[in-house]
Amino acid sequence: MKASILFILLLATLPLMSQHAPLKVAVIGLTHAHVHWILSSGRAGDVEVVGIVEADQDLAARYAKQYGYDLSKVHPTMEALFASTTPEAAVAFGSIHDHLAVVEACAPRGIHVMVEKPLAVSTEHAEKMRALAVEHDIHLLTNYETTWYPTNHKAYELAVEDGAIGEIRKVVIRDGHRGPKKIGVNEEFLEWLTDPVLNGGGALIDFGCYGANLLTWLLRGERPQSVTAITQQLQAENNPKVEDEAIILVQYANCVGVIQASWNWPIGRKDLEIYGLTGAVYADNKHQLRLRTPIGYDDFQERPYVLDDRHAPFDDPFAYLAAVIREEVNPGEYDLTGLANNLMVVEILEAATKSARTGRTVGFK
Repeated sequence: MKASILFILLLATLPLMSQHAPLKVAVIGLTHAHVHWILSSGRAGDVEVVGIVEADQDLAARYAKQYGYDLSKVHPTMEALFASTTPEAAVAFGSIHDHLAVVEACAPRGIHVMVEKPLAVSTEHAEKMRALAVEHDIHLLTNYETTWYPTNHKAYELAVEDGAIGEIRKVVIRDGHRGPKKIGVNEEFLEWLTDPVLNGGGALIDFGCYGANLLTWLLRGERPQSVTAITQQLQAENNPKVEDEAIILVQYANCVGVIQASWNWPIGRKDLEIYGLTGAVYADNKHQLRLRTPIGYDDFQERPYVLDDRHAPFDDPFAYLAAVIREEVNPGEYDLTGLANNLMVVEILEAATKSARTGRTVGFK
């Protein structure tokens, strides 16, 4: 009897015994407002922040007070952090221009890296990052808020896997808000977000990357034939150095992508429309999606979906990072976080920047 009870207790504890220890993560930079994502993460069991790199001690102290971490974890440089601790992974929350420096410091040490979108400010930076990741056999992932939207994955399931709308002919993706200054981002973020060198551009980069990322995923890595873009600066008083409005047309062999990236919308939005030969999918926001099939000329039948959050670890970037490093998840190269996808994103954005500057369509090799 006692032996049976002990056996049952042992079985009950096996799941706990098999769980991994939290992934040891370093936070590189605190100026990107998305850093609140990891500092306030409710998924503390997936990762443990073992160190922070931030030269601005006032900013570090402000966040230490807000989130309750010990200031002894904060280091002025990556070299100082690595001298005191060895993380398994690093997450970059500084400027986009700094992403290359993070990979240069981490890759030779075998430290995996996740950066905030987009991957890099230029194809030159992106290729150097790719080469370092391959040489040192590390994961190099890119995080987008929309990667974790259940509606985007349902849209992919319907349009790509199930063929529910026929062959895809047009994808329209809109992302943006009123502008970083108008929505009140912190000064440390605003300083580089509106800098053409540190951010690589303005709204075209900040929000155009979402569309390029989703397009590349939906079309399974197909290379565009050309990119055409126009940009405007409609808030010169708030964004004096960069564009705050962009429309990007991405031409493929049998499809066109329309990316609308803006710091001028009165209401923040991240939505997606996919048009096929026999129907359309509308991912209106994170949880609401509609599937339309035509009836006659302009009538249609609509099926609405209200979706729950995705299951772990596909609902959280840091849980996902831990799962990838532990080989519990194997992301495809053109998955939303994948390196090949995000190299293509940078190519599309760079071509769009050139097109807007020259007033000409830019062809892809």
